[in-house]
Amino acid sequence: MSEGLYVILATALIFSLAGIWYARGKRFTLEDFISARGSSALWTTVATLVASSMGAWILFSPAEATIRNNVIALIGYALGSAAALFLFAFVGQRLRDLMPNGHSITEYVYHRFGTAMYLLVVIISVFYMSVFLTAELTGIALAAQLVFNIPLLYTAVIVGVGTLAYTSLGGIRASVFTDTLQSLLIIPLLLLLFLASLFLFNGFESLSESASVSPQMFNGNFLPGIEAAFAFLIAIVAANWFHQGYWQRVFLPRTKSNVFRAFTIAGLIVIPIVLITGTFGILSLSAGTAENASVALFAYFLQLPIWMVWLVMMLAVALVMSSMDTLLNGLVSLFTVDLMRWRPQSQQPRLLLFAKWLTVIISFMAIMVATQGHSVLYLFLVADLVCAAAFFPTVAGLFLSKYSGNAAFLASVTGMIAGSFFFPDAAFQGGNLLHAFLAALLVPIGVSLIFIPFNKPFDFKILKKLIVSLD
Repeated sequence: MSEGLYVILATALIFSLAGIWYARGKRFTLEDFISARGSSALWTTVATLVASSMGAWILFSPAEATIRNNVIALIGYALGSAAALFLFAFVGQRLRDLMPNGHSITEYVYHRFGTAMYLLVVIISVFYMSVFLTAELTGIALAAQLVFNIPLLYTAVIVGVGTLAYTSLGGIRASVFTDTLQSLLIIPLLLLLFLASLFLFNGFESLSESASVSPQMFNGNFLPGIEAAFAFLIAIVAANWFHQGYWQRVFLPRTKSNVFRAFTIAGLIVIPIVLITGTFGILSLSAGTAENASVALFAYFLQLPIWMVWLVMMLAVALVMSSMDTLLNGLVSLFTVDLMRWRPQSQQPRLLLFAKWLTVIISFMAIMVATQGHSVLYLFLVADLVCAAAFFPTVAGLFLSKYSGNAAFLASVTGMIAGSFFFPDAAFQGGNLLHAFLAALLVPIGVSLIFIPFNKPFDFKILKKLIVSLD
């Protein structure tokens, strides 16, 4: 246990101290803390997008999806992860045109659709990001327990407190700085582990042998794999639309044209990363370590030299911290922007202090839940479903002027109800995930088309007037 604990502690300490060093002595305004608008160059933005979008989930979910289905499902997972970034590349410039001083999806929804839709989107965004945050810490804690027999509490506290230390001091600026460092470690380390597995430890032979263990692995006509691919595509794109970390990063680049470039480049980088991590699921099948599909990658590396196990754990810690700081700052920005709107008389120093303490509170709540080791997969899927239902209404609101808040709210709720009819139970019995996500996505489109002709046009210029800088 001691060696593994030192690896986790050292990795977390490096990034934590780097973030603290960056934030030291700086006097951040509230706008700096949760927005850092127009402060990042192109490649800095690409680095923070890659690091923020690649949490520890890439060491769990792609491999599990491949083992349970086949490579078609893996391809769907990779394309879904990239498509979420491509979506923001497409709508990012529109967002900056409509609300150049914007901060959050809830801010946009409130002024575009009104209170009812705003409250629904607040619940959806906070639920999704809270589940994501808890899943990241739970995943790394369970992996450390499996690999090094480290108690869940130790890992959760080390990684959680390490991330909190610099996020609470420097906000999104510290997050962007550490994301850049983490991306410089994550990508080379992942490539090293992948190539070492292939060239030094009979990885090529294992890939070919996996077909005998799982005959459907490379079958392009395998229906469950195809269904899973489309379900992942819908779920990931819709869920990430409500990820506040992406909304913050739309306003990071110095120029509007760099929004498109940064999100597009990051999406292209994400595709091979997900494909590589999913390939470890195939390798684990051949190695006989895929019994527990959710931790198959870690079980696979336990069969390899210890230095590779240490590198995998370093990679996992870097991934968790890179996504956790984004989620923390995203959640804090949601509440802070809304508090500023409801209490405009509040002084900036007091709001900044509120944002920092809220970061601390959310972190410790996530740590406490992560120490229980509960599976959050089902909650994740529920969050994805409600995101899919509200996806079209919120996106359409950016482009269709004759689309009211009442129509958006009704369409979203109807989509949730429709999707729930096909959704499996907590034991994953009955239902069909693809049918559930298709219903949640398509029913709101149909409902919206019915109401759009009867709605009054919305004046988009009002967003620019109402959404202003916190400074």
